[in-house]
Amino acid sequence: MSQDRLIKLACAICKRINYWSEKNKKKVERKIELKKFCEWCMKRTVHKESKK
Repeated sequence: MSQDRLIKLACAICKRINYWSEKNKKKVERKIELKKFCEWCMKRTVHKESKK
């Protein structure tokens, strides 16, 4: 994985960073939002791209 492509995904409810992912910054301009399982909330929530 390349360091410049690596992004953090944080839960929208509890704000904890649960996932890391890659992003093609040349093609994707907006922030990524995915529905993922949050271990802290114990349910599927929206995870948004957060700052490094």
